[in-house]
Amino acid sequence: MNTTRISIRINDQFVSQEVTPRTHLGDFIRDQVKLTGTHLGCEHGVCGACTVLLDGKPVRSCITYAASCDGHAITTIEGFDTDPIMSRLRKKFSEHHALQCGYCTPGMLTTSRDIVLRLPEADEHTVRAELSGNLCRCTGYVGIVGAIMAVLSDLKLHPDADVDKLRALIKAGHGGALKQASSTGAQSPSYIGFDALTPTTSARVESPLNKHTAGAKIQPGQGTQIRESFDLPFSADQVWQLMIDLPNVARCLPGATVHDMQGNHVNGNVSVKFGPMKASFEGTATLDRNDSLKSATLTGTGNDRLSQSHATGQVSYHIESLSAQTTRIHVDMTYTLQGPLAQFSRSGMVQEFVRRLVKDFAKNIEQILRDPASATSLPHRELHPFSLFLQIIFDRLRGLFSSKSK
Repeated sequence: MNTTRISIRINDQFVSQEVTPRTHLGDFIRDQVKLTGTHLGCEHGVCGACTVLLDGKPVRSCITYAASCDGHAITTIEGFDTDPIMSRLRKKFSEHHALQCGYCTPGMLTTSRDIVLRLPEADEHTVRAELSGNLCRCTGYVGIVGAIMAVLSDLKLHPDADVDKLRALIKAGHGGALKQASSTGAQSPSYIGFDALTPTTSARVESPLNKHTAGAKIQPGQGTQIRESFDLPFSADQVWQLMIDLPNVARCLPGATVHDMQGNHVNGNVSVKFGPMKASFEGTATLDRNDSLKSATLTGTGNDRLSQSHATGQVSYHIESLSAQTTRIHVDMTYTLQGPLAQFSRSGMVQEFVRRLVKDFAKNIEQILRDPASATSLPHRELHPFSLFLQIIFDRLRGLFSSKSK
């Protein structure tokens, strides 16, 4: 096949190589220039994973011919190490949990940079519309949008001369090349990677959900539904008195904390840790109970400010007396999870994880019933679904090999 020699400036380095007329820019970047930060996804110009800058403007490298870029400038994700906007975006992407598997991230960051550069007054609706050409199967986009909005807000409060210079170049039609941006001649900031960040304060911040959303209901057919039950060697009256004592019940559930309770309304939070990701759902709940039937329903909502994930849950429990000293607790749970953490509700092992959680919860309930003074000594631990999932897998493998050895 015929080839032609092209010369392209890639990340401020001149590259001259032979290409075929049908060689796409994405393949040229990855296979010939060996810059593998550009990811190829659909290869039809739909998903946006392969987005790079061509003369300062985002293009799909999977449907752009390399030969058509002869004499032009390309910037890939590797070329933003000293870019003042990209350094801000990388930091905010980490803070807002805006990446999961990371496959779409190079293209997502490149498009995000263009949004911040070109649309300094963009609102959330505009940001979402601009991102519509970049697909992500992990995050739910909430964290990505939050990261971009945070950068835009920060630049309004604290203008950056280098960013202003880039925006001026865009308006003048020059594409905003980084090498033209420095207004001081000083060396630009060094590369900022994706380091896990934790909040610097543990102080409780009042959640806007605490005022109005305690009575939020999950509509029939919505959410994930799980049913469990467990038996306790105590009378139904004893168990019921504990189950309506929400502060003590919260002590039995890893990660749960009750801050205050007024009547049938309770404010608190549930802390969850997914590997390096940490979330604290701060919110409020309402307890509706029927003492004669020994049944109750706890309905609540919570918001994690850092990841902007939102949870709505409804837990109904009924006390059944099996004998004078044996009681069965039936638990029906329905929950919805929206935002970056929603991916963790999709696993096929979620129900088994909840069974493990209910089992630990039952043990703690029994301990308090046996020794009420032990309620204050129960350790407060974050939920670690990932660790429990690993234990579930280990137990399954152990069971599999045990059955084969018999």
